[in-house]
Amino acid sequence: MSSAMTALLLDGLLETLFMVGVAGLLATLGGVPIGVVLVITGRGHVLPHPSVNRLLGLLVNGFRSTPFIILMIAIIPFTRLIVGTSIGTLAAIVPLTVAALPFVARLAESSLREVDHGLIEAAQAMGASPAQIVFKVLLPESWPGIVAGVTITLVNLVGYSAMAGAVGGGGLGDLGIRYGYQRFQLGVMIAVVLVLIVLVQSMQSVGDWLAGRLNKRLIRVRGEQQ
Repeated sequence: MSSAMTALLLDGLLETLFMVGVAGLLATLGGVPIGVVLVITGRGHVLPHPSVNRLLGLLVNGFRSTPFIILMIAIIPFTRLIVGTSIGTLAAIVPLTVAALPFVARLAESSLREVDHGLIEAAQAMGASPAQIVFKVLLPESWPGIVAGVTITLVNLVGYSAMAGAVGGGGLGDLGIRYGYQRFQLGVMIAVVLVLIVLVQSMQSVGDWLAGRLNKRLIRVRGEQQ
């Protein structure tokens, strides 16, 4: 592979990392609070509100059930409103974030629901407010699961970013399509696939390590409190 193609591959990798990193961060910042609201407004929880819970759940499910390629095209006007264009790496971040946010919300909700209800009842018995229960009980107890969920989301975003490349989103997907598919350069296609495999494996390994560390820390804190 020529030095020029190696440079293109590196640029594609950096663009993919930028898209996935920014979209993953925004989706986490938005998705985790949504997951918290879905949990605490549920029946029998600290702030039960069935109508809010039902409406928010419908919105989350609606976005989750829409295939990414359709979602990306459907929100083109919104993308143009946000970044001024619907083509390029920056534009691709908008649909990537919109697609990942409900996914993070549901994964965070699942992790939060696994928190022992006895801990919540104990906090309520001691007079803890809903906010204190969220920040001192629910989130600390569920961070390992949330991190694992965010890791899964980032891995999915790598695949979504490749699809975004098919419609001018940039990154490794765009490189593989333009050079590997349209110009029949098999070496480029193989290189792109290998880089994507290494990227996904690296993300999964780091995420698993971080979730494991948080879980060990949580176990240690529980031991100190007993």
